[in-house]
Amino acid sequence: MSADGVPVQPWYRERWPWILMAGPAIAVVAGLTTAWLAIRSDDGLVIDDYYKQGLAINQTLGRSDAAKRLGIEAQLYLADGRVRVVLGAAAGSGALTLRLVHPTRAGMDQSLNLAAVEPGVFEGRMRPLPPGRWHVVLEERDWRLAGDWVLPTAGVLTLRGGSPLPADTDKSKEGKP
Repeated sequence: MSADGVPVQPWYRERWPWILMAGPAIAVVAGLTTAWLAIRSDDGLVIDDYYKQGLAINQTLGRSDAAKRLGIEAQLYLADGRVRVVLGAAAGSGALTLRLVHPTRAGMDQSLNLAAVEPGVFEGRMRPLPPGRWHVVLEERDWRLAGDWVLPTAGVLTLRGGSPLPADTDKSKEGKP
């Protein structure tokens, strides 16, 4: 009891110490949660050699311009873990590389070397792609085609030289050409 005759309770039975401790306790929990998320997930957005990639953009633009100048067109078909690329008549028959790049998760990116199965037709196998937007880059030594593909879609993606985005996405066509 206090000198006034009012019974004194222990501190942990009072409301004000708990209210005052709640703010710092919430901040500590939020900080630990943020640290756990930062350690557990990789954002994949930062590249180590950003300066070199910035310098290389002129070469990439030159290869895109070459595809436009040559009138190269490609149609990509995606089905059952396989990709089939049909090139227009103006395209060469060299080794083709197809890169499927996720805009935010570098760990999901895929690079495929496509093999010629007949003149102007190339195929390759790939890991399944999760739904979402994908940057598609089809390139040979002298030219490069680029576009975006939103999965899941059935049908064909048409890439034309010089266009940064797909010129035509026809969802009504399914299967192979």
